[in-house]
Amino acid sequence: MKHDLGIRDAGIRDVTVRDVVIREIGADEFTRIWPIFGEVLTRGESYNYPPDLSMQRAQAMWTSPPYRSFIAESGAGEVLGCYKLGPNQLGRGDHVANASYMVAERAWGRGIGGALCEHSLAQARDAGFLAMQFNYVVSSNSAAVHLWQKHGFAIVGRVPGAFRHDTLGLVDVLVMHRML
Repeated sequence: MKHDLGIRDAGIRDVTVRDVVIREIGADEFTRIWPIFGEVLTRGESYNYPPDLSMQRAQAMWTSPPYRSFIAESGAGEVLGCYKLGPNQLGRGDHVANASYMVAERAWGRGIGGALCEHSLAQARDAGFLAMQFNYVVSSNSAAVHLWQKHGFAIVGRVPGAFRHDTLGLVDVLVMHRML
């Protein structure tokens, strides 16, 4: 299955939600979202990335085809969050999308995560995906679990003790899915 996952012309895919602009970025703008990665890596609560992940490796994971990256900015240009979108699997599983989201701590509670999710679902539909699946939702991240459920995702699997949480120890990982 072919998906329209190429970089768009500037402005065509930009979306404004609650005074927040969500737009696609290329590898050349990745440095703008790198500080959010630092926050996430330091917390050690939600991503299985190694604590010493380099910016170059993160940039390659988030901006190399078939993946696309998006940024949420305030009207003043402040980076509030970001997400990555691409196929969950290659080959016979490429009709199912996967996305990863990060919200800057200073923007928590402002609806940024929900806006990113809504935007990603629209982008996935536009690209021809039929469903979206999250393979690795840390069960102790109750805000994320609740948000994804609010946006129509169901828990379809649980992997016991699959995440080494910095303060809680081993916690379960959820697999969440929804049709588009």
